[in-house]
Amino acid sequence: MEGGQANTQQPPRKGTERTRLGVYHDVLRRLRDAAAPEALAPDFADRLWAHFHRFSVRYALDVNAERAEDVLVHMQLLDRAKHAQNQPAFSVRVVQVPQEVDGTEPDSSEPNPTEEGASATPRKLAVHPEPIFGSSQNLKALVREASSRNLLGDGDAVLRPMHEITFASHDRPKGLTQLSALLGQLNLDIKEAHALSTNDGYFLDIFIVVGWDHKETLQLEETLEKEIHNYKAQMYPTSSCSPPELAGKQCPTDSQGNHVEIPKDNTDEWEINFKALAFQDKVASGTYGDLYHGTYFGEDVAIKVLKSDRLNENMEKEFAQEVYIMRKIRHKNIVRFLGACTKTKALCIVTEFMKNGSVYDFLHKRKGSFKLPGLLKAAVDISKGMDYLHQNRIIHRDLKTANLLIDEHELIKVADFGVARVKAESGVMTAETGTYRWMAPEVIEHKPYDSKADVFSFGVVLWELLTGKIPYEFLTPLQAAIGVIQEGLRPVIPRGTNPKLAQLLEKCWQQNPTSRPDFTEILQTLNEIAEEVSMDPNKPHKEKEKGGSFFSFGKGH
Repeated sequence: MEGGQANTQQPPRKGTERTRLGVYHDVLRRLRDAAAPEALAPDFADRLWAHFHRFSVRYALDVNAERAEDVLVHMQLLDRAKHAQNQPAFSVRVVQVPQEVDGTEPDSSEPNPTEEGASATPRKLAVHPEPIFGSSQNLKALVREASSRNLLGDGDAVLRPMHEITFASHDRPKGLTQLSALLGQLNLDIKEAHALSTNDGYFLDIFIVVGWDHKETLQLEETLEKEIHNYKAQMYPTSSCSPPELAGKQCPTDSQGNHVEIPKDNTDEWEINFKALAFQDKVASGTYGDLYHGTYFGEDVAIKVLKSDRLNENMEKEFAQEVYIMRKIRHKNIVRFLGACTKTKALCIVTEFMKNGSVYDFLHKRKGSFKLPGLLKAAVDISKGMDYLHQNRIIHRDLKTANLLIDEHELIKVADFGVARVKAESGVMTAETGTYRWMAPEVIEHKPYDSKADVFSFGVVLWELLTGKIPYEFLTPLQAAIGVIQEGLRPVIPRGTNPKLAQLLEKCWQQNPTSRPDFTEILQTLNEIAEEVSMDPNKPHKEKEKGGSFFSFGKGH
C-alpha cells in the first residue's frame, strides 16, 4: 500500500490456500491452549477464519504463528477501528531481534550440546518477543542486495529492544505517509514497515521503530495518543460523500448543481456533457477511480472517472486542482486536456487517448527496452514537457514512468496532474505527495521543496529508462524511502553507462536541491550526449527513416 492502496493480488493457488488453512488452525490451537478469553467464545473460530480472509494469503504466509496473540491484537484493533472516534486504533509493544548464538558455546542455563540427544545448532537469545513479521535484519539484507553495502551501520543497534507500533483504520489516501510523518514527529526512526489492506476498506500498518527506550513504553503510548489527537484533523478529514454515513446516497451538490467549485479565470468553456461520452474498454482500475477508453464525438479519448463511493473532501480538491491546471497548459509533450464533467454524480476528466500506454507498462509489463537513441529521445520528450511546466510555475509532484504516456507516433507526454500544484509565491511548498520510489528526500521528510523535487524524480525515471528495472526493486516503497533519507540510498548506475549520462543522473540525485540542474540545463546536456552518439533528437534519425523504432522488446538496451 502506498497512501492507502488496496491489494490486487491474483486468487491464491491451492497450495497457498492450504498454507493459510494450516496457519489458521495453528493460531486457533495456540490461542485456545493459552486460554485467551476471546478464543473461548463459541463464534471465535468463525471470526478468526474471517480475519484471515480479510487479507491476501500473504498475511498467513508471513505471520509468525508462534505469536498467535499478535493475530488476536490485529483483530481487536480492526474491531476498534470500525468506530470513527477510535481511528486510528493503535498498540505499542517492545520487540527484539534475537541474536544467533553458536550451540557449541552454551550458557549454564542451556543443555550441553555435547550431551547425548542435545543439538549443536545455533540458538536464539532474546528477552523480548520477535516482531510479528520477522526482524529488521530482513531490511539489512535487502539493502545489501540493492546497494552492495550495509546501510544500517552499527549492526548491534538492531539487537537492542525496539518498539513495534501497529495502526488500524479505514483506508484513506496518504494514510501510510501521514503515519510515517507522525512517528517522525516523535523522533522515532523507522527500521521496518508492513502495510496491509483488507478487502473491506481497512488498513493495518505495522512499524518497527527505535528512538525511545524500551522501558518508556507507557510514556510512548501516552505521547502517541496526544500526537494522534493533534493529527486527526489532517489525517482523517471529514468526507463529503464517504461510507458508511452516506452509503447508497447521492453526493450533495451546491446550489448550482456542481460537486466542486472550479476556479474561474475567464478561459474557454471546459465542461463536457456526460451523455456525449461513449464508454468502451476499462483500461485500468484503482482504489479511487477507473480509467476508460472511449469516444467523444468520434474522437478516441481517455476518461478518468472518480469512484463516487470513495469521494471525500481531499479527492474533490485534487480533482478541482487537476482541472484548473490542465485547462491552463498546452504543449506537445503534455497530454491534451479536452474537458471535465462536474455536474453529474460521476466526476470525470477527459483527455486524448494515448494508444501505446505508459512507459511503466512498456518497460515492466511488456518487457520492452529503449535503444540508446530512443532513450535520449524519450528523456528529451519528458524534459521538454517538464521544462514547460516549470516555466509556467507548475510543479508536477508525482513524476514517474506510470505518468508518462506514449502516443501512436512514439511521442512521450507527461500526464496525471492530480497532485500537481501551481508554485507558491515563495517558490517553496511543504505538503507531502508523490510516490516513494521516485520521491525526493526533502518531500519524504515533509520539508519545504520547490521544482527541484521534480528533477530528483526525473533522475529516477532516467535510470529506469536506462536499466528497464523498477527502482529499488528489492525493497518495499517505504524501505526505499527510509534508505533515501537516512542513508543516501540511490539506484546503482550500471557499468558502461555513458559518462555524461551517469554524471547527469548523479546531479539530478543530489541531496541538496540547489545542486540539481533545472530542465533547461538537462535538455542542454541531453542534446550534447545525443550529438556524441550521432543522433539529433530534433531531427529524424536514419534508423527511423528505414522504418526502425527507438523502442524494442526484449533484454537489449
